[in-house]
Amino acid sequence: MSAAATPHGTTPHYFIPAPSRYPVCVAIGLFLMIIGGSQWVNGHEWGSWCVLTGVVVWLATLAQWFTTAIGESEGGLYSDHVDVSFRWSMSWFIFSEVMFFASFFGALFWARSIALPMLGNLDHQLLWPDFHAIWPSAQAGITGSPADTIAPFRTMGPWPIPTFNTAILLTSGVTLTIAHHALIADHRSKAILWMWITVALGLSFICCQAYEYHEAYTEMNLKLSSGIYGSTFFMLTGFHGFHVFVGMLMLFFITLRIQKGHFTPQRHFGFEGAAWYWHFVDVVWLGLYVVVYWL
Repeated sequence: MSAAATPHGTTPHYFIPAPSRYPVCVAIGLFLMIIGGSQWVNGHEWGSWCVLTGVVVWLATLAQWFTTAIGESEGGLYSDHVDVSFRWSMSWFIFSEVMFFASFFGALFWARSIALPMLGNLDHQLLWPDFHAIWPSAQAGITGSPADTIAPFRTMGPWPIPTFNTAILLTSGVTLTIAHHALIADHRSKAILWMWITVALGLSFICCQAYEYHEAYTEMNLKLSSGIYGSTFFMLTGFHGFHVFVGMLMLFFITLRIQKGHFTPQRHFGFEGAAWYWHFVDVVWLGLYVVVYWL
């Protein structure tokens, strides 16, 4: 039944939210980001402004959406049944994210282990006599481009920024776990301290990755257009960086809620959902660190 039909002071068995503009607004923001990003990388200046507009629309909508959801939660509208539905929803959402990254890992595996050896075999040597079946990370500067359509570039190794970022994310997972146990023990001030440390670590990761991208474009000539290596490198690390940014925002808002006295040791799924997402981001990065930077 609808929350509006329940007597005052009771928790509804089911909660049906009112019609909302938030999903449409978020979709519009993401659409502007995708369209702008695709044009930006192709040299159109207006693409950067389109991305900025999309980010502003997206963030503004999320802020309003979070505020509404928090009000519903603190107003006692979420019963145990709703809590279970939230847990299942977050679980399926993370599963969809696993499949999302699996597609990019699969593309990297196919290009490196199947397509590249096939293009370098004897049959294809008749068509591409100058093709080098060497993965770029195995020999820097080799693009495997017979027509020289790809400018020479240097590959991104694991030292020092990727390794430093790995340490940052692993540490953030530890600090988040400490904050979780502090909240369960009802040590709110301790939980707040460790949450702010976790948020700071997430921001540090994003800053380091931004510096890494700047170095790749300006010093190494490694770009999104640098063949299959460049496209898979930036798609995998870029989307992961975006997920880190989203996770950092989630932890930031959760920290503010803890400071306002939200959550109890028994009921704090908002915290747990953000923690699940952050640990997922950590695990994906470990796979990226090994497959992209070392192999």
